[in-house]
Amino acid sequence: MSKISVVVLVAVSILLGVRARPSDSADAHAEIRSFVNELKQEDGSYNYQFETSNGIAQQEQGVGGYYASGSSQYYTPEGQLIQLTYTADENGFQPQGEHLPTPPPIPEAILKSLEWNRNHPEETGEYEHHDHHSHSHGHGQEQQEQGKQYLQPAGALLAPASVGPYDRKV
Repeated sequence: MSKISVVVLVAVSILLGVRARPSDSADAHAEIRSFVNELKQEDGSYNYQFETSNGIAQQEQGVGGYYASGSSQYYTPEGQLIQLTYTADENGFQPQGEHLPTPPPIPEAILKSLEWNRNHPEETGEYEHHDHHSHSHGHGQEQQEQGKQYLQPAGALLAPASVGPYDRKV
């Protein structure tokens, strides 16, 4: 390859690289409009918030290591406003926002079954294992004991209707 071709190739690459740099985007030129950061040493509580000229905003308050709540927002490249609120405490991180996925609805048959179980607690006790074979084989008792490990109380495999993927305690 000739020296001129190499120089032209390098020059074009540099020009294209300069044009594609993220610093040319609107976000790269965003400025901080407001900023607050407060920490109280005596109880470990804090508060911070900021807002930028391109629509990014965040605020949070809490007690370090014990509790936090806050919100944030930003715009997607398509112009959609994304807003998130959250708390974090002994129950874990609990986000809320329209953009977050939600579980599918619980089927009607399952809801009816859960309701029936709630209304008939006396019938949701332990399953009983009945050995229909005679014990003359010598292994009946052993098989009965092994089978018990797979038995669950009625409804034990069904989660309460109010439990969602973000309601689970950790």
